Amino acid sequence: MIHRKANTIVIKIGSNVLTQADGTPDTNRMKALVRQMVYLREQGQEIILITSGAVAYGRKSTVFEEKTDPIIQKQIFAAIGQIELIGYYRQLFLEHNAPIAQIMVTKSDFRDRKHYLNMKNCLEGLLKNNIIPVINENDTVSVTELMFTDNDELAGLVAAMLDAKNLIILSNVAGIFKGHPNDPGAELIEKVDADTPSMANFISSSRSSFGRGGMLTKMNMAKKSADLGIGVTIANGKREDVLIDYFHNRLRCTYFEPSKAKQSPKKWIAHSEHYSTGEAIINAGAENALRSDKITSLLPIGVLKIHGNFSKGDIIRILSEDGRKIGLGKAAYGAKVATEKQGLANQKPLIHYDYLYLHQEG
Repeated sequence: MIHRKANTIVIKIGSNVLTQADGTPDTNRMKALVRQMVYLREQGQEIILITSGAVAYGRKSTVFEEKTDPIIQKQIFAAIGQIELIGYYRQLFLEHNAPIAQIMVTKSDFRDRKHYLNMKNCLEGLLKNNIIPVINENDTVSVTELMFTDNDELAGLVAAMLDAKNLIILSNVAGIFKGHPNDPGAELIEKVDADTPSMANFISSSRSSFGRGGMLTKMNMAKKSADLGIGVTIANGKREDVLIDYFHNRLRCTYFEPSKAKQSPKKWIAHSEHYSTGEAIINAGAENALRSDKITSLLPIGVLKIHGNFSKGDIIRILSEDGRKIGLGKAAYGAKVATEKQGLANQKPLIHYDYLYLHQEG
């Protein structure tokens, strides 16, 4: 088993960073960010790049002759733009003698533990051979339910998969503000830890013109990643030398302080809600036991009801009696056996502690 270096950094660059106000590619910004990533690499950092921008790159050179379905338009933009985007990245990185590899993914590539480990092994093989993985969602085939919320979600998943210590989200603002980022009086929230109150009220609901994700999705992803033991930085990718300033601890940004790192299976389970196939409704006593400081598995005696037709090894949701999401876990046996055992004492755990992920409270 390969353990990632303590200096592994996942860097996600958003569409708004790589495009100008009119939606055309900002090649100068791209060039500057590649130079900075190479600098980090020269300082001994291990770099994984998650990049948006394919649709924006395709949009600039594609004209449709007749009315085309908007989803198909986006697929065409992505198919054309991905070639330009990765080609330009390759050219820029090779100028610094830094080889890259393109990885295109969809949400279904992470649907089970086997696929997840296949992806992990590929990425670790590239890093071991000093090749920078450049990852993007495959927007040509990813539509509706197959889509990640945005590349922020993908970045969080990759950071968890590779046991990265740090994740940098480059947006077009310096972080999370108390108020609208364009308001001169808005205060930048520079540090977030487990005790920081919810910041959802501070965040503008407006989204970018070219990306899917807003600041609220970035915040939620950052909190989940920090809970898994990954330090997350949200910063302004348009700022000159943003990554160099990050490395030298002089960057104004929002930093999510990591909790104690979780075991690798828990990191996979944390991102697996999309693939869950059933539910276990538990009582208050079971919830209190799971949330206590004591290492506790989910036992049938605390289960009130089983929903769904899941099998052994499937991911299931854990809910309270009033419908609150408590967590996720890998079922030790199927729904039929779980239903027979619910409420009974002295039974084998439905979800073992090693395969249990609890959502943060609040």
